[in-house]
Amino acid sequence: MEKLWLIIKREYSSRVKKKSFIITTLLTPIAIGLFMIAAGLLINYEGEEQRHIAVLDDANILGTDSINIKEENGLTFEKVTGSVNDHIENEKFNAILELPPIAQLKSKEYTVKYHSSEGILGIGLINKIENEKEKNIYQYKADAFGFNKDSLESLKTQVTLDRESIGDAPKNISSEASIIATGIGGAMGFIMYFAVFLYGMMVMRSVTEEKTNRIVEVMVSSVKPFQLMMGKIIGVALVGLTQVAIWAILIPIIFFIAIAVSGIDMTQAQDMQSQMGGVDIKELESQFNPAKFVQEIFNQNWLVIIPLFIIYFIGGYMMYSSLFAAVGSAMNDDLSENQSLTLPITLPVIAALYMMFSVVQNPNSSMAVWASLVPFFSPIIMPARLAFEPPLWQIVLSVVILIASVIFFVWLSARIYRVGILMYGKKVTFKELGKWLFYKD
Repeated sequence: MEKLWLIIKREYSSRVKKKSFIITTLLTPIAIGLFMIAAGLLINYEGEEQRHIAVLDDANILGTDSINIKEENGLTFEKVTGSVNDHIENEKFNAILELPPIAQLKSKEYTVKYHSSEGILGIGLINKIENEKEKNIYQYKADAFGFNKDSLESLKTQVTLDRESIGDAPKNISSEASIIATGIGGAMGFIMYFAVFLYGMMVMRSVTEEKTNRIVEVMVSSVKPFQLMMGKIIGVALVGLTQVAIWAILIPIIFFIAIAVSGIDMTQAQDMQSQMGGVDIKELESQFNPAKFVQEIFNQNWLVIIPLFIIYFIGGYMMYSSLFAAVGSAMNDDLSENQSLTLPITLPVIAALYMMFSVVQNPNSSMAVWASLVPFFSPIIMPARLAFEPPLWQIVLSVVILIASVIFFVWLSARIYRVGILMYGKKVTFKELGKWLFYKD
């Protein structure tokens, strides 16, 4: 244990003192803050000039009571008379919008003509103009059919799903709880994905560097290969936890500073997004109840979710890091061969990430259940399901299988590591790795 602790201490201290670690740890939150500030400035940016558009409405679609000048979303529409040729030379207008008569009121398609000397229009400008004219056409048709606008608006009914539990199912589960569970599941899945890749690869590079520099030949003379491998895995894990802890403190602080500096208006950002997607922002605001969402966040069973997430985090990291360490010990200077060795390890992680997108949408499907039991997928899939309160037997069985798999793969990796770390100049294949498992000490 004393030698193992010395290796862990050496691995940890040598990494956290590197300039690259310090710079990366500090610059990542700063980069996020700068990105938010830039995004806020872009959201608030409306362009150097406002567009003044002439509107030819010979069919009187806008109505006789329509105001002459109307400003909407950075655009100014001015109703004019005459023909297109009458206003082409008028420098007052950036473009001319021609509204042709509506031949069939029941038609769901309508084309307006946009005359300008510009080239290809941006999608944002096109959406703005189309959305504004859709509102005008809606009102015109309502008046033509003799419908009252308020009566038409009353036809839109928001449907809310109120879940009633049967038997031993969890009680009082609202729609907000499903949204919160989806967000928590997705966040946990992404954290696991990046942790496995980032820190697993870090272990592999560390092993490969020491093998290439022949440092490992001196180290194995005083410690066992298993102790050396476990020291690296645990040491890098502590480096990762240190980095995550620093980010957990700095990122929220920089987040609020970035919002204050950039002047990001969340309502304005939502409004812009709704224009791009054709979503009614008023409907979104009526459906969104911040108090309910905050309440559902606190109602989550964090005493179960957090400990289980830590278990899966440690289990997934230990299993994949041991495999990365084994592969790192077998690597040589041929990069193409090295990629072929890492491919079988990275494919399950990537597959689990893609499955996670489906799992958070349907957490009790057959795929979600089976994937949360398979040890290669469970460190990502089961944390994504925890907020949905899967059955206890599935959690217990998944944890047991994961722990057994960690023990097995650490043992398996150690058998490969003890041979590969001192093997030089030989092309390594999967068949060769299989032979290393049965070499005697």
